[in-house]
Amino acid sequence: MKTASLPSLRVDPELRAAAESVLKEGESLSSLMEDSLRRQIDYRKTQAEFIARGLAGLAEAERTGVYYATDDIQELMRKKLEKAKARKAVQQK
Repeated sequence: MKTASLPSLRVDPELRAAAESVLKEGESLSSLMEDSLRRQIDYRKTQAEFIARGLAGLAEAERTGVYYATDDIQELMRKKLEKAKARKAVQQK
């Protein structure tokens, strides 16, 4: 597959210097920018999916009239966490 290029990015000299100051050994400014872009894309997709699940949950609650109290959900999550920790402890033995 052919590669494509992105538009040039004009930034203040201070921002470029800050970016260059955090480069790891062997890392280029281009690779830092590509990694940052990939992470931001992943973040935005995850955020959009989270919002979609929340809105779907709201629609389901409105449709059914079934709502859950925060304390009930937190307790459910605590129990799930305890079970997961117990399974992990058994697996590590």
